[in-house]
Amino acid sequence: MMLRDPKYFYRRNLPHMQKDDRPHFVTFITRDRWVLPKRARDIVLRSCLHLDGKRMQLHAVVVMPDHVHLIFTPLRKADTSMFRFAEILSALKGYSAHAINKALGRKGSVWLDESFDHALRSEEKLEEKIEYLRQNPVRRGLVARPEDYRWLWVEGESAGPVE
Repeated sequence: MMLRDPKYFYRRNLPHMQKDDRPHFVTFITRDRWVLPKRARDIVLRSCLHLDGKRMQLHAVVVMPDHVHLIFTPLRKADTSMFRFAEILSALKGYSAHAINKALGRKGSVWLDESFDHALRSEEKLEEKIEYLRQNPVRRGLVARPEDYRWLWVEGESAGPVE
């Protein structure tokens, strides 16, 4: 029987494998597929950008009406250990949910507890996943071109956080 290092593996309903110093593609979904109002999507995008350089190196993010796709590489802490998915996603989802509920005067869960993730295998794969993420609003018919979607941010392309 192979034992897994708990720093890099955790299990809820789905297994989550984290690889050191590797980009990961992560998706999380709103509870009951709730459609996030524009103001809430602004909050989620700002929350993702806030963690960039603190717990993760953010490569790309798109906040869709009912889900979020992120591509990030976990950063190292002062003790050289990696920030774990649980630390990154709980901070991101917890803060954004609290801010959304406060801004909209609502209560209750915003996100499903679970997320979907996998480690990317190469630089070519990273570019492919970033392009997949960029095209998501186009595929869903929300915009004609990725650059027209307000809640898309790609490292090296985007001007900065939403207003």
